[in-house]
Amino acid sequence: MSGRILTVAQQKGGSGKTTLAAHLAVALARQSGEPVAILDVDPQGSLGTWYEAREQSLGEDGTGLEFRTASGWGARREARSLARSHGYVIIDTPPKTDTDAKPAIDAADFVIVPVQPTPVDLWATAQTFDLARREDTPALLVLNRVPPRASLTGEVAEAIAACGYDTLSARLGNRTVFASAMGKGYSVTEDAPSGKASQEVGRLIEELIARVG
Repeated sequence: MSGRILTVAQQKGGSGKTTLAAHLAVALARQSGEPVAILDVDPQGSLGTWYEAREQSLGEDGTGLEFRTASGWGARREARSLARSHGYVIIDTPPKTDTDAKPAIDAADFVIVPVQPTPVDLWATAQTFDLARREDTPALLVLNRVPPRASLTGEVAEAIAACGYDTLSARLGNRTVFASAMGKGYSVTEDAPSGKASQEVGRLIEELIARVG
């Protein structure tokens, strides 16, 4: 067995990277039926904090995921080891540092790049795509924290087209339910399965699985 390694990376802070990583892991485990591991290489440890809350809510044997931490070049070795026994490995990386993100991007089959739909956020994303390009790893842009009842402005749409980024059509909205679910150690698909946020995650996962296999 050799699973897919998906590294969630974004050099700009505040993109919702950890929230996306957690939701990808839970949804992929449920939809694919394969074992999923999460690997936290961010020194802030936000993904680990979420996983601890998940253990408290669901029990150590009820999380449905395997959790590991690593740092620096150890991330690549740990990710590849986990991929031998898991269908998917989701890596959460720190912002604003190439040193820790580079090994995780090098190990990945795909880099998932969350970005808020503003020109400033999109401009900052170039660094992440450049890093993925240098490691010869395909990158997929995910529009995250999209304001409710608001479509992308023409300026942002034009900027995305001009950059030529490979962008998933499914988007995640800027909804408070994401934060509230994370605080309990859940995903929105578990905490509010019939809500709009859960539907958004479902569409994203269907599209992602079709792309990455």
